[in-house]
This record gives sequence, C-alpha cells and structure tokens, in this order.
Amino acid sequence: MKIITDFNDYHSKTPLALSLGMFDGVHLGHLSIINTLNEIAKNEDLESAILSFWPHPRKFLNPDDDVKMLNTLEEKLELLERSGIQNIFLKTFDEEFRNLTGIEFCEQVLVDKLNVKHIIIGHDHTFGKNKSGNFELLKSLSSELDFKVNQLEAVQQNDLNISSTKIRIALAEGRIKDANEMLGYNYPLTGKVIHGKKLGRTIGYPTANIDVPVNKLLPKSGAYIVEVWIDKTFYKGMLSIGTNPTVDNENQTLHTEVYILDFDQDIYDKEITVKFRDYLHDEIEFEGLEKLIEKLDLDKRLTEEFQF
Repeated sequence: MKIITDFNDYHSKTPLALSLGMFDGVHLGHLSIINTLNEIAKNEDLESAILSFWPHPRKFLNPDDDVKMLNTLEEKLELLERSGIQNIFLKTFDEEFRNLTGIEFCEQVLVDKLNVKHIIIGHDHTFGKNKSGNFELLKSLSSELDFKVNQLEAVQQNDLNISSTKIRIALAEGRIKDANEMLGYNYPLTGKVIHGKKLGRTIGYPTANIDVPVNKLLPKSGAYIVEVWIDKTFYKGMLSIGTNPTVDNENQTLHTEVYILDFDQDIYDKEITVKFRDYLHDEIEFEGLEKLIEKLDLDKRLTEEFQF
C-alpha cells in the first residue's frame, strides 16, 4: 500500500478507482465501499485508492475543537492496508482545499492531479465548498470529465445503517458489543503504560495506567472486560475508565487503567493494546474499600468466565 501525503509526489500513470471520505473506524460500511473499489479496479485495469484527510478538517476550521476519532492514524492505516487498498492519499486540509467548489475539486484534484477514472461514493457523502459536491454532481460531470461513478447504499445491521456516528453513540452509551458488530472488529486502544498513584496494588488489584492518545475516542466511563495484548501475547483484563472516586475522591482527572489477570511483570513505558469486549458496569463510588474489593472480585470472576 502506497501512502501519498503530497499530490506533487504522485507520479503513477495508472488511472485510479477512488473513493473519498474520513473513513473513521474503517467499519463494515467502509469495507463494503473498499471491496467494491478493489473489485472495480481489478476488472477495469485500474489501481484502487482512497482520498482522506488527517487531521480531521474540523481541526482546521476550529483549532479549539477537541475532535476525538475512532481510530488513531496508525490504526486507520493498518486497517486500510489490511483491506487490500493500493493507494492512500492522506491530505492535510487547508485554505486552498476549503475554497474548492465541488466542480473545481472534480476537475483540479480528481481528474487533473489523480487521473481518476471510476469514483465510488457513499450514500450520503458530500464534498467541496458548502458541500456543493455530491453524487448528482459527479453524475452530471462524468461524461465531460471521462470517469464513471457509482453510489453505494448504506450497509445495514439490525435494520440500522452502519455509520461512524452510530458507532460513536454506541461507545458513549457503553454498548460495546453493538459498536464491535458495526466495526467488524473489537474496539482497540493502544498506549504506553505510565506511572500512576499505585493505589490498586494496596488492595490486591494492581493496574497498568494507559496514556491515551490525545485524539482517541474513549467509551463511556465505567468498567469493561477487555483483551490485553503485550508483545503479541494475549491476557484477560478488567479495564476502568473514570476518576477512581472511592480511593481518590479529590482528584477528578480521568484515568484509564487495566488490571491484567494472571500477570506480574514490570511493563512501565511499554506500549500495550486493549480491545474492548463487554461492559461490566458504571463507575461506582463505594462506601469503603471492602465494598470496592467485593465488586472487583465479582468483576474478576465475570472476566474469567467470559468467552473471549
């Protein structure tokens, strides 16, 4: 897979079958587009390509916007590579791009710069200044600019269209299984293990504090059953997102920490990955440590019994 961050560095003469969008999550709906794209590219002697943006255009339009993404850039690129796509154009959104109308985008970018011969567009995708570009515009320009265009219907699950927005809502509500079903994989979080207050070890549940990437969307605060991956080895884990109100009720900083079952190694400064599998319960402030430990014991038993 080729990753192109500057159109001026792109010199391939092979025409493209291309789709455009953020592809945040690279979920089952996105994979439907990509599979069609790869098939068309193969049948029409083209190369498959995606034009996306990083960071999110909202960051350019409003630098104070704390945009949280389903994927880090590394996760997104790994998922796209796994999908079989041949080219990724990763554009930084800027003033020039912002002011391109839908027609100018088609003429100057898709045709003149990228030599696109077949465009696949999602059912509700828009592009260009004031969202002036859409399927109807592409269809009207296709003969003049010598490209084909297809619009794909939304992929449905349980009679609902799959979308990045619906996945975000599911995560915000703690509906991990629903989110994972729409994604087609278990929602991941990768970060370095950092030093915390080491309060967990005083009650028999030492945890690894994860330094969460700044742009990564966290699910709802609470307790979760997770897979833990350390150096490609799998462990069962219980993860907590919250402020630890029972043992640290003065500090309102959000922590993400994982208790790893049957594990006793020093992993400070090591990068680990957790994958969310199920929601246990909301964050709870207990009357004392005894009640907290009772709940942790129950969570541990449920984690041990979970069918990973």
